[in-house]
Amino acid sequence: MARNYSAFFPSRPTTGGPDKIPSRLQSLGWQPFFAQQISSDELTATPPVRVVEVHRNAFHVVGEGIDETILPVRDATVGDWLLLDQTHPASSRVLERLSLLKRRAPGTDRQIQLIAANIDTVFVVSSCNQDFNIARLERYIALAFEAGIAPVIVLTKSDLATDPESYVGQAQAISNTVPVVTLDARGEEPGEKLADWCKPGKTVAFLGSSGVGKSTLTNALSCSEGIATQAIREDDAKGRHTTTHRQLHAVPGGCLVLDTPGMRELQLTDAAAGIDDLFSDVSGLASLCRFSDCRHETEPGCAVQAALEEGTLEAGRLARWRKLKAEEAFNSASLAERRSKDRAFGKMVRGVMKQKKQKTWGPE
Repeated sequence: MARNYSAFFPSRPTTGGPDKIPSRLQSLGWQPFFAQQISSDELTATPPVRVVEVHRNAFHVVGEGIDETILPVRDATVGDWLLLDQTHPASSRVLERLSLLKRRAPGTDRQIQLIAANIDTVFVVSSCNQDFNIARLERYIALAFEAGIAPVIVLTKSDLATDPESYVGQAQAISNTVPVVTLDARGEEPGEKLADWCKPGKTVAFLGSSGVGKSTLTNALSCSEGIATQAIREDDAKGRHTTTHRQLHAVPGGCLVLDTPGMRELQLTDAAAGIDDLFSDVSGLASLCRFSDCRHETEPGCAVQAALEEGTLEAGRLARWRKLKAEEAFNSASLAERRSKDRAFGKMVRGVMKQKKQKTWGPE
């Protein structure tokens, strides 16, 4: 059942042009960046709404005096702002985004899957148990960096760990620009320790594998138990999927919280800049190599190999950098090839239709 957002964001009269958007939309995350994309006439004819839930065959959208379910809009995702075409909702225009989280979709067809749009902060969640995985955390952070979103590492279940500080130290070593927060996902700690990022009008997202406490954290911020949670398996600390669709939850404090299903596979694509930002130390060393096409193996004058020998670069970090760079390059090239084939196919279809029209009606 779709959640009624009107209880959290009461409507107020609309006056003036796009720079006079009522406070309900501001509470939903509306900013001048979006207002600059529309005219006063568009504001009246196609009111702005935000996609707050994405199901397989429907979107739940909320705006000023609007709280309804519509058919999905192509190339839109949860968090997107639409100019709602109330006659043909599926034709609504998607406004340019401030940020976009995406990945290569699971499977073999190399499609891009949109995860969420217009997120201000990503909380990358991991448990202090067997689920903790440096390489997985790095993937999520590279994804956030590429999208231009500020990431924060959130470590849960530290109270159950025999040596929680070891997990904190490993997480802090990932990047000196990413804060690390430890907390109990239940109770008051999430609201207290995450308050700096969960201000009114902001949109935050919890990302991580199943069972790390994303839904529990969302419940804690919402001061409710409205989202179902499940216990992890004791033998390997892995969780079961609890969240089945992507949804923005309205938090009484004023922010919106995105809860997503756990992602067992996070393949990066079109994320070269995010990887470079995350591994700025390795990228910086690579730029100092004697040869611009250095593979950082046995070439003379390799600054990366020199750092390994000196002990200033850890071999595991270099191996993870290599893996992400290779994966991203492969996925991006595959997608580029697919897009090229799609354009060629579309051109062929248009040519066939034009020939068919000419045979039927004669030359134009």
